[in-house]
Amino acid sequence: MKTISLKIDDAIFGETEKILSRIKKPRNRYINEALEHYNQMQKRLLIEKKLAKESALVKKDSMATLKDFEQIDHAD
Repeated sequence: MKTISLKIDDAIFGETEKILSRIKKPRNRYINEALEHYNQMQKRLLIEKKLAKESALVKKDSMATLKDFEQIDHAD
């Protein structure tokens, strides 16, 4: 495990302490779980952005292919 030092806004710290006292969870465990959750969320956002970018790259080709297929269907 790594040890880090961080500064937390007073309001966030106070809210966190209130929650911790109610759920009976160690602060360290709570912060680790919060970071894990946030990392998962950020990974999803990165994948979404990558997918949107790649989708935009193939959009023109996809539309051209679709038109080709439509012409084939109408030729029969």
